[in-house]
Amino acid sequence: MTRFTPAAVAALLLAAAPVAAQQTTPPQARVQTPGQTTAPAPPPTAPAPGSEEWLRQRGESYSAAPASEQDPAEVAETIRLNAEIAARNEAAERREIEGTAAWQAENERWRAETARLETQRAQWEADAAAAEAARLRYERERAAWEAEVAACERTRQCRPPAPKY
Repeated sequence: MTRFTPAAVAALLLAAAPVAAQQTTPPQARVQTPGQTTAPAPPPTAPAPGSEEWLRQRGESYSAAPASEQDPAEVAETIRLNAEIAARNEAAERREIEGTAAWQAENERWRAETARLETQRAQWEADAAAAEAARLRYERERAAWEAEVAACERTRQCRPPAPKY
């Protein structure tokens, strides 16, 4: 808890620093005398993105020249470059679609292979369990047979084994 408190205070100070730096009036100008009221400033309206005012605020300006003042060679080169860019974009989109399809096909193949291997592993586990049960049954039957043989040798009263049908 003691390490958390300084970290939280530091985070709050870092978050508040940009807000404090954006204050437009100096602290002395904000002092009011009793009885004096100031009208709230109207909220600034932001220009629409892409408008002339928006570009001007960012230090940019663009105005298309009239068609009569445009260089035909430059217009033709711009059209050619735009067509080239559009063709590259379409080719990139096709490659992306093909790549996505290839990935999906490979993903399906991997899922099928994983399912096949899981089935094979489950079958192996079942076979191993059956083999272990058969081994234990054999060991029990062998131990019973050895005990019967030992009793037979001790008492000399041996009887033939029962037929296993």
